[in-house]
Amino acid sequence: MDQLPIFVTLRGRKVILLGSGEMADAKRRLYERAGADITDDEQADAALAVVALEDDDAAAAAVERLKARGLLVNAVDRSAMCDYTTPAIVDREPVLIAIGTGGASAGLAKAVRQRLEQLLPARLGQLATGLFAARKRIKHLWPDGADRRRAIDAALNPGGPLDPFVDQDGAAIDGWLEDPATGNRTGLIEMNLHSADPDDLTIKQARLLGQADIIYADSSIAEDVLVRARADAERFDLDKLDAAQITGLTLVIRRN
Repeated sequence: MDQLPIFVTLRGRKVILLGSGEMADAKRRLYERAGADITDDEQADAALAVVALEDDDAAAAAVERLKARGLLVNAVDRSAMCDYTTPAIVDREPVLIAIGTGGASAGLAKAVRQRLEQLLPARLGQLATGLFAARKRIKHLWPDGADRRRAIDAALNPGGPLDPFVDQDGAAIDGWLEDPATGNRTGLIEMNLHSADPDDLTIKQARLLGQADIIYADSSIAEDVLVRARADAERFDLDKLDAAQITGLTLVIRRN
């Protein structure tokens, strides 16, 4: 990654915004939505700075001054000067999806956002809020952290009781907790790949990579494929496989 995507808490914190006109107004609205206190005082004790000046020389000089203070600066429409960029956003509060292109194409980020807006249910945020409210009940049912994670993953699987791409609310969580075994998936699954290109993964294969607790892969499997797995999935060489020791959802990956 050329950039690290992060979510910054700005509520009640100052953000310096230099400039006026359409570009500056758009940035002002975005940061105010996040609760930031906008100021044009360059000397303010601020979390971030935004330069939306039309004149190239004036913008470059402002960026230099602000960076000299140790601030991270976003220079609107000048990606080479940016310490950070602002993404296109899909807002299902508290679920936020940010789409960035590293300043390469705001139009592309916008197009992806519009497509995701069509795919994601309007009440997705209610599902997130419901899961947060149910934490104690979930922990009571699955005291072990690994078991708890597997149960939640299974519930959120496509077709599962909490499938996030189905329009539902907190009531679905109550139904799941009354029948917690619904959607739970364990055991060993074999996956045979025909290509080293991760874009050639089928939807089912990509889904299994994202769900597996343990992965055994032969040496011919490309790292570009394996990084599609969950970050906390355990990964082993295929020659370490012991079918008698299988726990959770285990994926065995071979190359044809």
